[in-house]
Amino acid sequence: MALIIPDVLEESCATRQALERLASKWRVLIIYALMAGPQRHAELRRRVAGITQKVLTATLRDMESDGLVQRRVLKEDPPQHVEYSLTALGKTLQEPLAAICDWALARSADRR
Repeated sequence: MALIIPDVLEESCATRQALERLASKWRVLIIYALMAGPQRHAELRRRVAGITQKVLTATLRDMESDGLVQRRVLKEDPPQHVEYSLTALGKTLQEPLAAICDWALARSADRR
C-alpha cells in the first residue's frame, strides 16, 4: 500500500478539513467520553475535566452539525432531559484515535 501524502496546506484538501474539525482538544475528549456509550450533558461535563458548560454545549452543537454526535431528547417537558451519543461517523474515529494513543504511549516509553 503506497503512502498518500495529502496537500494539507490547501484549504480545499479533505484531510485539512477533517483535521480542522478535530483540532479542538474538547472534541477529541468528548469523543473519548462518548465511546463508553450515550451520556447526558452533566455526565459529560463531569467526565471531561476543565470544560465549561458553555464550551461543552457549543462543542456538542458543532459536533452534531458535523454529523459526529447525535442528540436524543429523553424528556420534552422542562427540565428537558437530553443524551448524546456518537453517530456511525463519530464511531469511525475510534481506530484512528487508538492509533494516536498507541503512538503517544510508545513515545512516552522512549523517554524513560
